[in-house]
Amino acid sequence: MAIEKLTAPEQRHLLCLILSSGNLYTRIQNIYNPQNFDRSLYKAAKLIQEHVQKYNALPKIEQVNASTGTDLEIISNIRDSDEAAFLDIFEQFTKREELERAIIKSAELLGNGDFDPVEKLIKDAVQVSLTRDLGIEYFDDPRSRLMRLKNSNGQISTGWRDVDDKLYGGFNRGELNIFCGSSGTGKSLFLQNIALNWIESGLNGIYITFELSQDLVAMRLDSMVTGVCSKDIYKNLDDVELKISMAGKKCGRLKIKYLPSQSTVNQIKAYIKELAIQEDFKADFICLDYLDLIMPSGAKVDVADVFTKDKLVCEELRNFAIEQRALLTTASQLNRSGFDELEFSSGSIAGGISKLFTADNVFGIFTSRSMKERGAIQLQFMKTRNSGGVGSKVDLDFDVNSLRITNSTQAPVDDPAMTGSNMLAKIRNKKDSGSSETVSIGGTSENKKDLLKSLLGSISAKG
Repeated sequence: MAIEKLTAPEQRHLLCLILSSGNLYTRIQNIYNPQNFDRSLYKAAKLIQEHVQKYNALPKIEQVNASTGTDLEIISNIRDSDEAAFLDIFEQFTKREELERAIIKSAELLGNGDFDPVEKLIKDAVQVSLTRDLGIEYFDDPRSRLMRLKNSNGQISTGWRDVDDKLYGGFNRGELNIFCGSSGTGKSLFLQNIALNWIESGLNGIYITFELSQDLVAMRLDSMVTGVCSKDIYKNLDDVELKISMAGKKCGRLKIKYLPSQSTVNQIKAYIKELAIQEDFKADFICLDYLDLIMPSGAKVDVADVFTKDKLVCEELRNFAIEQRALLTTASQLNRSGFDELEFSSGSIAGGISKLFTADNVFGIFTSRSMKERGAIQLQFMKTRNSGGVGSKVDLDFDVNSLRITNSTQAPVDDPAMTGSNMLAKIRNKKDSGSSETVSIGGTSENKKDLLKSLLGSISAKG
């Protein structure tokens, strides 16, 4: 329905109603903007706002008329129906004026080649509304309330049993989840593995890469799906093709898209919107590889100001996840101090605590050459908004050939050093004690000289 522009006399009537009722201004003050009123009424509208902000009460109508040269008057016998009609009319009036001003401002920005702020200007104007949702009554119908939360958030398994346990079931739609790791620890691999877990469960998703090529990401997934090492894929091309075709019949859809580094959140949105229009593709999840290569849309930020850049990007991405009602995962680099740490903290993340503040779940990826050789990789829970998992560690199996990360199947052994968590604890204890002795892993002694002497002595004895 078209929203007609209110004339100056109609706007005057709105101000008269506001000054005649102590409740109306309180109910509209979150969208009240003097700039929306006709020029002849602007001073009066501005005076009302400033007086309430300073004295927490409406000014007398005589004061407004005397100070601004207007002829406002008190309206008596205001009925409940009059107040309801006023609220509807004022909301529509404000929305129209805000949108008109946003369009004019957008034209100026477009003329100057400044495109990024335009979307926010228009969206803020369209979303102007009065507060009508007064919240939930806590004790009323707890079952419906809990089921509504479950159905709306749609808690979804990560595909890793022990991770789900720490998160009380998995990820929720509308959350921002970040995997952090140093170079080579498997940030992209975690994103690719969780994407595969989700499409295997029937979900549809989008994997956007800002670093690796589309084909390389797809080839890694080929290895994970088929179990064939990347270097052997072309040797077994027929077998790989058959296995992928068969898997595709049981899985959801996955779109893999390369976008240039330093792309903005708006460019990501534009691609996803285009995909929805052209292919009617609705994404259940979005994987962004990775966060540090994305720029904010709403403001120009110096690239050197990593804290502010990451804060704005995280806020935009989380808002986007909520709008889309999608699962959103990304990754982030650890800074130099995180490379040698055994347990990660907010100081380990490149960009620091700005990401930790905004994200819902943040995980640190820990691995080493020996862990990879025995097929293990560890997630450390740095932040969990909706569970008590902070500080926990989960060991997962890692196949170095197929690059697949799966639930841990390693049975407990007598040597506690064989488990990732205990191994870390043992190394840390050695560091804290200042001992120069190195940890023995899997029964292998560090002191090679003593071992060599022992072997030579054994050979001499036999001789």
